[in-house]
Amino acid sequence: MNIIIFIIILIVLVLAHEAGHFFTAKAFKIRVDEFGFGFPPKLFGWKKGETEYSINALPFGGFVKIFGESMDEADLLEVGFLDKKETPEKVDLARSFMHKPKYQQALVLVAGIVANFLLAWLLFSVGFMSGLPTSVGSEPSGYKLKDVNLVIVSVLEKSPASIAGLKTGDKIVSVKNDKNFITDITPNSLKTFIVSNSEKEIEFGYIRGKNKNINLTKITPAAGLTDNQPAIGIAMDQIGTAKLPVFTAFLEGMKLNISVTKGTAIGLYRLIVDGIQGKGSFSSVTGPVGMVGIVGDASKFGFVYLLSFAALISINLAIINIIPFPALDGGRLLFLLIEKIKGSRLNPKFANMTNMIGFAILIILMLLITYHDVVKLF
Repeated sequence: MNIIIFIIILIVLVLAHEAGHFFTAKAFKIRVDEFGFGFPPKLFGWKKGETEYSINALPFGGFVKIFGESMDEADLLEVGFLDKKETPEKVDLARSFMHKPKYQQALVLVAGIVANFLLAWLLFSVGFMSGLPTSVGSEPSGYKLKDVNLVIVSVLEKSPASIAGLKTGDKIVSVKNDKNFITDITPNSLKTFIVSNSEKEIEFGYIRGKNKNINLTKITPAAGLTDNQPAIGIAMDQIGTAKLPVFTAFLEGMKLNISVTKGTAIGLYRLIVDGIQGKGSFSSVTGPVGMVGIVGDASKFGFVYLLSFAALISINLAIINIIPFPALDGGRLLFLLIEKIKGSRLNPKFANMTNMIGFAILIILMLLITYHDVVKLF
């Protein structure tokens, strides 16, 4: 079931991205030869009008094959896109990507990125309308959060909390030992309680997912996890539900979209810098297999969590495509900028070869990340 949910999310994100390219190209009267989900080899396809729609074997993305995007006029004639008797003024050549103004080419390339940002905005907004989990202090002005709980946002591996079975997303509803208990559970009160009960067994009551049953576990704090103070190895936050009217939901959805985009861009920048400096690790990267597991965790907490997860992936997809790397939209935009500066087209063979190499590197990287995801399962 998790795989099916993940595939549905992936289809929506890819379709949104490629639809941005597709409809923008159509708006500028550029011919689109193929709209593909996944990467070749092709499994099956069908043709409607001048465009073929295909389903391919590698479900890691998608593509829109735009007429004349990577060929010069001689190449177009050679491969038979144009009749050798036709002239550059004929309709087909006039509808090729390369013969459109640079600003139109740039808009076609950037449209997929914009589509993913817009989709994330829509998903966050629908989440707010349905009731989106929100940190206390981050709620919109004038709106009070409902069902506020102390929620675990991360668990340190091999920590007392991890060994006791606590997981990200668990709501802590009771904390006590043989003599004392907490009446108002907050991050500060829990931290104080743990420090004052060093090396003493503490009983935690928690709720997991949509199940309202209270689970109990006993944990003994340990020193040296992050500093010299006793701790159980969790990061926590007070989180409630923000359910907003339509207009406010779209406004707050945009604010959240901008905030998440900024945080994601900074995180990706640090990941790339660490990789260049030799400090990077695949443990901080999740591929398709890992995301199936995350989808499973999100689905346990409800539909709104799935919306938020899909929005996060949509933003990640947009930011990754901005990177000026061959085969990505950012790389093609970089080529356009170089052509604009030099006043002539890049050598098509150089551009095509660079994009092929870039695509091969991306596929290899994706396979390595997928392999690492599989290894982590065992």
